[in-house]
Amino acid sequence: MLPGHPVLFKSLCYMDGRWIHSDTAATVAVQNPADQSVIGHVPMLERAQIVAAVDAAQRAFESWRWVPQQRRSAVLLRWHELILRHLEDLAALLSLEQGKPLNESRGEIRYAASFVEWFANEAKRLAGRTIPTHIDGAHLGTLMEPAGVAALITPWNFPVAMITRKAAAAIAIGCTTVVKPAHETPFSALALAQLSEEAGFPPGVFNVVLGEPQMAMETLVSDTRVRAVSFTGSTRVGGLVTQAAAQAGIKKVALELGGNAPFIVTEDADLEQAVKVAVGAKFQTSGQDCCAANRIFVARALYEAFVERYAAAVCALKTGPAFEEGVDVGPLMHQAAFDTTVARVADAREKGARILAGGKPHALGGWFYEPTVIADARPGMRVYDEENFAPISAVCAFDTLDEVVAKANDTEYGLAAYVCANRIDTIFQLVRRLDFAMVSVNGVKFTGAPIPFGGMKASGLGREGGAEGFEPFTETKYFCLGNLGLPLTATA
Repeated sequence: MLPGHPVLFKSLCYMDGRWIHSDTAATVAVQNPADQSVIGHVPMLERAQIVAAVDAAQRAFESWRWVPQQRRSAVLLRWHELILRHLEDLAALLSLEQGKPLNESRGEIRYAASFVEWFANEAKRLAGRTIPTHIDGAHLGTLMEPAGVAALITPWNFPVAMITRKAAAAIAIGCTTVVKPAHETPFSALALAQLSEEAGFPPGVFNVVLGEPQMAMETLVSDTRVRAVSFTGSTRVGGLVTQAAAQAGIKKVALELGGNAPFIVTEDADLEQAVKVAVGAKFQTSGQDCCAANRIFVARALYEAFVERYAAAVCALKTGPAFEEGVDVGPLMHQAAFDTTVARVADAREKGARILAGGKPHALGGWFYEPTVIADARPGMRVYDEENFAPISAVCAFDTLDEVVAKANDTEYGLAAYVCANRIDTIFQLVRRLDFAMVSVNGVKFTGAPIPFGGMKASGLGREGGAEGFEPFTETKYFCLGNLGLPLTATA
């Protein structure tokens, strides 16, 4: 299946440096979303086996936390090098189980590797601080300590990058990890485990487990030895993770949840640039991205010209299976996503929206859906109100900046927003007034290892990437050293 490095295709879980199967022989089939063929089967572990993974991580933590930072970083940098060395195999495996076009998968592998390199190097510069004393004869300061065992629960839309963005930060600072990937895309996670072993990770530092989703989540999050939980997924499940964590006592929780990204095109924007950016911001990963442009607001003076050119650009996108040359848009991930997409477009059509491109299941069949442009969207339509994890795009007009800011902010979500504008006063007004944690201006690409990725409101807690990416996995320890024989403070 992977002729370059077939050992990367693993169908067992990874725990304490060993490959394990289910005690009950329970397995789940993993399908290629392009044709629903079965790629392979992976074990669904029992609760006791998942607890055993935490046992292994806890044992490993007692020694890993004391490994000098330079050595921890060196192991991570070997992992980074191996990920890039096997880029083509990892990208092929990712496309096979997730369905995204091969070029996008290559981009994700590079993106994933960048987090490993970033955190490996940035951890060398992490330090506490000396605090000017207010206590006679004392020395005050802080240390950065690893929180402990970290449970990492990741989604199917970015099955490699969402793991490395969490795991590299946790492992670099001295935590050990138990990863629970999505059962739809387990093979990418297991390939990372194989490469972690080749890189020299000690047993128990990086574990990958699968199990019935709710049971696995609750088992990990409720274990009192798990001191940090990092979850990426839906807002609904994020709420369940928070509840489970609260019931287990107080622990660190980071959540990267859903989005309902506005994309604002102001009257002074460059129209051609806005169309190009909108296509990229909406249709990457077939629209199955929490940062995807979800509601496109266009100044009325540009509206008809924009939707005409935007629809033409969307019609030019090539839909197909991941390994076909020149494909821009792949299939939806599963039947439920496909059915929801069909229902949302039908709802918009029934409520008076114009379908300017696409609007129906693709001729390829299966879970392919035509890239779609829905003009004249409005509140009350599902494509406007809901997060559309699909290649369907809702567009509407606005008249004033106050109006578009109010409409953009009228959502429980607060992850990403996009602005296309040229006037600097307009740009900064929108950047400041939009209730979203990340705002991209005149471009699609805005994420990366050095930046603090995360959301406001129902889009999450905490940040991943950048120096802030260590925070979910660290504790700040304050110390006060008294009686050091220092001169007492002179009396004023």
